Amino acid sequence: MTDSVILDVWCELQCPDCHSALDDVRALRARYGDRLDIRLRHFPLEKHKHSFAAAQAAEEAAEQGQAWPYVEAVLARTAELGKAGEPVLVEVARELGLDAEEFDTALIDGRHILIVDADQAEGKAIGVTGTPTYVIDGERLDGGKSQDGLRERIEEIADRLLAADA
Repeated sequence: MTDSVILDVWCELQCPDCHSALDDVRALRARYGDRLDIRLRHFPLEKHKHSFAAAQAAEEAAEQGQAWPYVEAVLARTAELGKAGEPVLVEVARELGLDAEEFDTALIDGRHILIVDADQAEGKAIGVTGTPTYVIDGERLDGGKSQDGLRERIEEIADRLLAADA
């Protein structure tokens, strides 16, 4: 028996589609609370040159206890990140009251690269090709083409899994 269902969200912080997917993520979090473990997984895309640094910055935010607030704040500024690059990542950290100097250092020393690389490799291995992509109970739901109906599908699966555990 498990207390929660895992939902992996393969995401890239320079991706406008991931920004629009946040409403679904928030709704799922509101509906299920702790019963749905929403895990951020990194899948930086080649076409977005700052997405790899952004993924590393998100890991630093997680270390400082602010993963999702940071992710949401960066996703709200995808266009700015595209233009200005890494200074935006440090600025967002500062705005959230995180240790911005530590962010800067983390981006320089690459301490989170292995986590990002591992996520990307796992994503490729299970067939993730774009973002956002959701994986719940072994089912892959690709949100890169369309978000339509995905939240409902995730809720169906989560409800089924949680009912089976009850």
